[in-house]
Amino acid sequence: MSSAAPHLIVFANEKGGTGKSTTCVHTAVALAAQDISVALIDLDHRQRTSARYLENRAETARRREIDLPTPAHHVYAGDSTQGLNEMIAQAAMSAQVVILDTPGRDDPIARYAAAAANTLVTPMNDSFVDFDLIGQVDPENFKVKRLSFYSELMWETRKTRAKADGTAIDWVVLRNRLHHMEARNQRRVGEALTELSKRVGFRVIPGLSERVIFRELFPSGLTLLDRGQLGELGVSHLAARQELREMIAGLALPMLAGQRAAQQSAA
Repeated sequence: MSSAAPHLIVFANEKGGTGKSTTCVHTAVALAAQDISVALIDLDHRQRTSARYLENRAETARRREIDLPTPAHHVYAGDSTQGLNEMIAQAAMSAQVVILDTPGRDDPIARYAAAAANTLVTPMNDSFVDFDLIGQVDPENFKVKRLSFYSELMWETRKTRAKADGTAIDWVVLRNRLHHMEARNQRRVGEALTELSKRVGFRVIPGLSERVIFRELFPSGLTLLDRGQLGELGVSHLAARQELREMIAGLALPMLAGQRAAQQSAA
Protein backbone atom coordinates (compact mmCIF):
# COMPACT_ATOMS: atom_id res chain seq x y z
CA MET A 1 0.00 0.00 0.00
CA SER A 2 1.36 3.41 -0.99
CA SER A 3 1.57 6.11 1.68
CA ALA A 4 3.18 8.82 -0.44
CA ALA A 5 1.41 10.93 -3.05
CA PRO A 6 1.63 9.30 -6.49
CA HIS A 7 3.53 10.76 -9.40
CA LEU A 8 0.77 12.01 -11.68
CA ILE A 9 1.41 11.75 -15.44
CA VAL A 10 -1.22 13.42 -17.61
CA PHE A 11 -1.46 12.88 -21.37
CA ALA A 12 -3.33 15.85 -22.82
CA ASN A 13 -4.01 17.32 -26.22
CA GLU A 14 -7.23 19.02 -27.26
CA LYS A 15 -6.83 17.61 -30.79
CA GLY A 16 -7.61 13.99 -31.57
CA GLY A 17 -5.56 11.64 -33.71
CA THR A 18 -2.17 12.48 -32.19
CA GLY A 19 -1.38 9.00 -30.85
CA LYS A 20 -2.14 10.17 -27.32
CA SER A 21 -3.80 6.98 -26.07
CA THR A 22 -1.21 4.78 -27.79
CA THR A 23 1.69 6.54 -26.09
CA CYS A 24 -0.24 6.67 -22.83
CA VAL A 25 -0.85 2.91 -22.73
CA HIS A 26 2.67 2.05 -23.84
CA THR A 27 4.08 4.27 -21.10
CA ALA A 28 1.87 2.59 -18.51
CA VAL A 29 2.87 -0.91 -19.65
CA ALA A 30 6.56 0.05 -19.85
CA LEU A 31 6.49 1.16 -16.22
CA ALA A 32 4.56 -1.92 -15.10
CA ALA A 33 7.11 -4.11 -16.89
CA GLN A 34 9.79 -2.54 -14.69
CA ASP A 35 7.93 -3.51 -11.50
CA ILE A 36 6.57 -0.03 -10.89
CA SER A 37 3.01 -0.05 -9.62
CA VAL A 38 0.83 1.85 -12.09
CA ALA A 39 -2.83 2.80 -12.36
CA LEU A 40 -4.32 4.30 -15.51
CA ILE A 41 -7.48 6.41 -15.43
CA ASP A 42 -9.24 7.01 -18.74
CA LEU A 43 -11.09 10.33 -18.61
CA ASP A 44 -12.72 9.84 -22.00
CA HIS A 45 -15.69 7.73 -20.97
CA ARG A 46 -17.13 7.87 -24.49
CA GLN A 47 -14.13 6.60 -26.46
CA ARG A 48 -12.47 4.61 -23.64
CA THR A 49 -9.48 3.87 -25.91
CA SER A 50 -6.91 3.36 -23.14
CA ALA A 51 -9.28 1.37 -20.99
CA ARG A 52 -10.29 -0.84 -23.92
CA TYR A 53 -6.64 -1.44 -24.79
CA LEU A 54 -5.90 -2.69 -21.28
CA GLU A 55 -9.11 -4.74 -21.19
CA ASN A 56 -7.97 -6.42 -24.41
CA ARG A 57 -4.59 -7.02 -22.80
CA ALA A 58 -6.11 -8.68 -19.74
CA GLU A 59 -8.26 -10.88 -21.99
CA THR A 60 -5.22 -11.94 -24.03
CA ALA A 61 -3.37 -12.87 -20.85
CA ARG A 62 -6.34 -14.98 -19.74
CA ARG A 63 -6.85 -16.61 -23.14
CA ARG A 64 -3.18 -17.48 -23.65
CA GLU A 65 -2.68 -18.30 -19.98
CA ILE A 66 0.34 -16.01 -19.74
CA ASP A 67 1.47 -13.33 -17.32
CA LEU A 68 1.45 -9.86 -18.88
CA PRO A 69 2.39 -6.81 -16.78
CA THR A 70 -0.87 -4.89 -16.85
CA PRO A 71 -1.57 -1.63 -15.01
CA ALA A 72 -4.74 -1.28 -13.00
CA HIS A 73 -7.20 0.70 -15.09
CA HIS A 74 -10.33 2.72 -14.45
CA VAL A 75 -12.73 4.95 -16.37
CA TYR A 76 -13.88 8.23 -14.86
CA ALA A 77 -17.32 9.16 -16.14
CA GLY A 78 -18.07 11.97 -13.70
CA ASP A 79 -17.94 15.71 -14.16
CA SER A 80 -16.67 16.87 -10.78
CA THR A 81 -13.09 17.48 -9.72
CA GLN A 82 -13.90 16.03 -6.31
CA GLY A 83 -14.92 12.75 -7.89
CA LEU A 84 -11.72 12.63 -9.92
CA ASN A 85 -9.63 13.39 -6.83
CA GLU A 86 -11.33 10.54 -5.01
CA MET A 87 -10.59 8.12 -7.86
CA ILE A 88 -6.96 9.23 -7.99
CA ALA A 89 -6.64 8.82 -4.22
CA GLN A 90 -8.17 5.35 -4.42
CA ALA A 91 -5.84 4.35 -7.25
CA ALA A 92 -2.85 5.72 -5.33
CA MET A 93 -3.52 3.32 -2.48
CA SER A 94 -1.81 0.64 -4.54
CA ALA A 95 0.03 2.64 -7.23
CA GLN A 96 3.24 4.61 -7.23
CA VAL A 97 2.30 6.24 -10.53
CA VAL A 98 -1.16 7.33 -11.70
CA ILE A 99 -1.55 8.08 -15.41
CA LEU A 100 -4.49 10.07 -16.79
CA ASP A 101 -5.53 9.87 -20.44
CA THR A 102 -7.65 12.92 -21.24
CA PRO A 103 -10.17 13.36 -24.09
CA GLY A 104 -8.99 14.79 -27.42
CA ARG A 105 -11.15 17.88 -27.01
CA ASP A 106 -11.47 20.91 -24.76
CA ASP A 107 -12.77 19.57 -21.48
CA PRO A 108 -12.89 21.16 -17.99
CA ILE A 109 -11.87 17.93 -16.24
CA ALA A 110 -8.92 17.58 -18.64
CA ARG A 111 -7.81 21.12 -17.80
CA TYR A 112 -8.03 20.35 -14.10
CA ALA A 113 -6.01 17.16 -14.61
CA ALA A 114 -3.30 19.06 -16.49
CA ALA A 115 -3.03 21.54 -13.62
CA ALA A 116 -2.61 18.67 -11.15
CA ALA A 117 0.11 16.87 -13.13
CA ASN A 118 3.69 16.28 -12.11
CA THR A 119 4.52 15.33 -15.70
CA LEU A 120 2.33 16.76 -18.46
CA VAL A 121 2.73 15.07 -21.84
CA THR A 122 1.34 16.67 -25.01
CA PRO A 123 1.69 14.33 -28.00
CA MET A 124 1.45 16.02 -31.38
CA ASN A 125 1.77 14.90 -34.96
CA ASP A 126 4.84 16.35 -36.62
CA SER A 127 3.04 18.95 -38.71
CA PHE A 128 2.04 22.60 -38.55
CA VAL A 129 -1.59 21.50 -38.37
CA ASP A 130 -0.90 20.10 -34.92
CA PHE A 131 1.64 22.79 -34.04
CA ASP A 132 -1.21 25.30 -34.29
CA LEU A 133 -2.48 23.95 -30.96
CA ILE A 134 0.48 25.50 -29.15
CA GLY A 135 1.57 28.31 -31.44
CA GLN A 136 1.06 30.11 -34.73
CA VAL A 137 3.82 30.58 -37.29
CA ASP A 138 4.47 33.08 -40.05
CA PRO A 139 3.52 31.48 -43.38
CA GLU A 140 6.60 32.91 -45.11
CA ASN A 141 9.46 32.19 -42.73
CA PHE A 142 7.79 29.76 -40.29
CA LYS A 143 8.89 31.78 -37.28
CA VAL A 144 6.58 31.70 -34.27
CA LYS A 145 4.24 34.70 -34.35
CA ARG A 146 2.27 34.14 -31.18
CA LEU A 147 1.37 31.61 -28.53
CA SER A 148 -1.88 29.71 -28.85
CA PHE A 149 -4.60 29.80 -26.23
CA TYR A 150 -3.48 26.34 -25.05
CA SER A 151 0.14 27.42 -24.53
CA GLU A 152 -0.95 30.52 -22.66
CA LEU A 153 -3.26 28.38 -20.53
CA MET A 154 -0.45 25.92 -19.69
CA TRP A 155 1.95 28.79 -18.97
CA GLU A 156 -0.47 30.33 -16.48
CA THR A 157 -1.35 26.92 -15.03
CA ARG A 158 2.29 26.11 -14.32
CA LYS A 159 2.92 29.52 -12.74
CA THR A 160 -0.14 29.15 -10.52
CA ARG A 161 0.86 25.64 -9.46
CA ALA A 162 4.42 26.72 -8.63
CA LYS A 163 3.11 29.53 -6.44
CA ALA A 164 0.50 27.33 -4.78
CA ASP A 165 2.60 24.34 -3.71
CA GLY A 166 6.06 24.79 -5.20
CA THR A 167 5.56 22.06 -7.79
CA ALA A 168 7.24 22.56 -11.16
CA ILE A 169 5.13 20.77 -13.75
CA ASP A 170 7.42 19.08 -16.27
CA TRP A 171 5.71 19.81 -19.58
CA VAL A 172 6.86 17.48 -22.36
CA VAL A 173 5.85 17.89 -26.00
CA LEU A 174 6.09 14.54 -27.76
CA ARG A 175 6.72 14.55 -31.52
CA ASN A 176 4.67 11.61 -32.78
CA ARG A 177 4.19 10.13 -36.24
CA LEU A 178 7.45 11.34 -37.69
CA HIS A 179 7.71 10.66 -41.43
CA HIS A 180 11.28 10.03 -42.44
CA MET A 181 10.71 11.25 -46.02
CA GLU A 182 9.56 14.73 -44.98
CA ALA A 183 12.91 16.11 -43.87
CA ARG A 184 12.22 19.78 -44.69
CA ASN A 185 8.87 19.84 -42.89
CA GLN A 186 10.41 18.08 -39.87
CA ARG A 187 13.20 20.62 -39.73
CA ARG A 188 10.78 23.55 -39.87
CA VAL A 189 8.50 22.08 -37.22
CA GLY A 190 11.53 21.25 -35.08
CA GLU A 191 12.89 24.79 -35.32
CA ALA A 192 9.49 26.26 -34.43
CA LEU A 193 9.18 23.91 -31.45
CA THR A 194 12.65 24.83 -30.22
CA GLU A 195 11.83 28.53 -30.50
CA LEU A 196 8.50 28.13 -28.71
CA SER A 197 9.94 25.86 -26.00
CA LYS A 198 12.31 28.64 -24.95
CA ARG A 199 9.39 31.04 -24.56
CA VAL A 200 6.94 28.69 -22.84
CA GLY A 201 9.25 26.27 -21.04
CA PHE A 202 8.35 22.81 -22.30
CA ARG A 203 10.75 20.03 -23.29
CA VAL A 204 10.61 18.37 -26.72
CA ILE A 205 11.32 14.66 -27.14
CA PRO A 206 10.84 12.22 -30.04
CA GLY A 207 7.82 9.95 -29.88
CA LEU A 208 6.64 7.12 -32.11
CA SER A 209 6.75 6.99 -35.88
CA GLU A 210 3.69 6.21 -37.97
CA ARG A 211 3.65 2.40 -38.03
CA VAL A 212 0.81 0.01 -38.78
CA ILE A 213 1.82 -2.32 -35.96
CA PHE A 214 0.57 0.09 -33.30
CA ARG A 215 -2.94 -0.19 -34.74
CA GLU A 216 -2.63 -3.94 -35.22
CA LEU A 217 -1.71 -4.51 -31.58
CA PHE A 218 -4.86 -2.87 -30.17
CA PRO A 219 -7.22 -5.90 -30.41
CA SER A 220 -4.79 -8.07 -28.42
CA GLY A 221 -3.68 -5.32 -26.06
CA LEU A 222 -0.08 -6.36 -26.63
CA THR A 223 2.80 -3.91 -26.90
CA LEU A 224 6.19 -4.03 -28.57
CA LEU A 225 7.67 -4.70 -25.14
CA ASP A 226 5.96 -8.09 -24.88
CA ARG A 227 8.83 -10.32 -25.92
CA GLY A 228 7.89 -13.81 -26.97
CA GLN A 229 4.28 -12.90 -27.70
CA LEU A 230 4.61 -11.14 -31.06
CA GLY A 231 6.23 -13.81 -33.21
CA GLU A 232 9.08 -12.94 -35.53
CA LEU A 233 9.68 -9.17 -35.58
CA GLY A 234 10.95 -7.45 -38.69
CA VAL A 235 13.53 -4.69 -38.79
CA SER A 236 10.89 -1.94 -38.71
CA HIS A 237 9.27 -3.47 -35.62
CA LEU A 238 12.61 -3.65 -33.84
CA ALA A 239 13.18 0.00 -34.75
CA ALA A 240 9.74 0.84 -33.33
CA ARG A 241 10.63 -0.94 -30.08
CA GLN A 242 13.77 1.14 -29.82
CA GLU A 243 11.76 4.31 -30.44
CA LEU A 244 9.47 3.30 -27.62
CA ARG A 245 12.39 2.77 -25.23
CA GLU A 246 13.86 6.13 -26.18
CA MET A 247 10.50 7.82 -25.65
CA ILE A 248 10.20 6.37 -22.14
CA ALA A 249 13.75 7.43 -21.34
CA GLY A 250 13.04 10.92 -22.71
CA LEU A 251 10.16 11.39 -20.28
CA ALA A 252 12.83 11.40 -17.53
CA LEU A 253 10.44 10.06 -14.91
CA PRO A 254 11.93 10.26 -11.40
CA MET A 255 10.91 6.74 -10.36
CA LEU A 256 12.91 5.27 -13.26
CA ALA A 257 15.97 7.33 -12.32
CA GLY A 258 15.63 6.13 -8.73
CA GLN A 259 15.28 2.55 -9.89
CA ARG A 260 18.42 2.79 -12.04
CA ALA A 261 20.36 4.30 -9.15
CA ALA A 262 19.27 1.47 -6.84
CA GLN A 263 20.29 -1.14 -9.41
CA GLN A 264 23.71 0.49 -9.84
CA SER A 265 24.23 0.57 -6.07
CA ALA A 266 23.29 -3.11 -5.80
CA ALA A 267 25.74 -3.99 -8.55
